[in-house]
Amino acid sequence: MHEHKVIVRYMGEMLVTLFLYTIVLVISIKTADAMHAGIARTLVAVSPMIPFLLMVAALVRHFRRVDEYVRLQALENIVIAAGVTAGWTFTYGFLEQVGFSKLSMFTVWPVMGAVWAVVAIVRGIVRR
Repeated sequence: MHEHKVIVRYMGEMLVTLFLYTIVLVISIKTADAMHAGIARTLVAVSPMIPFLLMVAALVRHFRRVDEYVRLQALENIVIAAGVTAGWTFTYGFLEQVGFSKLSMFTVWPVMGAVWAVVAIVRGIVRR
């Protein structure tokens, strides 16, 4: 029962922060486009990082609430995702040198997040 409460609380916190992130992101994109270059525009452009930091805080709180086994499993999932992402970005760097198009840094986190999710799902299925 404790695990269920921890997961529900975490999901609630993450949904709130994702909602805030989405709102701030949309506002910052619309606002920054209309502004002149300068410090104010830069601050508006990076303002979505505030709710992102709230997401990180929710993740840290979740890790502190779960037991050691869940922490270990999550850490292993993150390590696998980081390794796959590092391999992909390193490989693609070589491909860019031979003419492949440049990729935005915005592609790194979605790849890592997707790999993290797939690893967690596969490990969950295998564990059953």
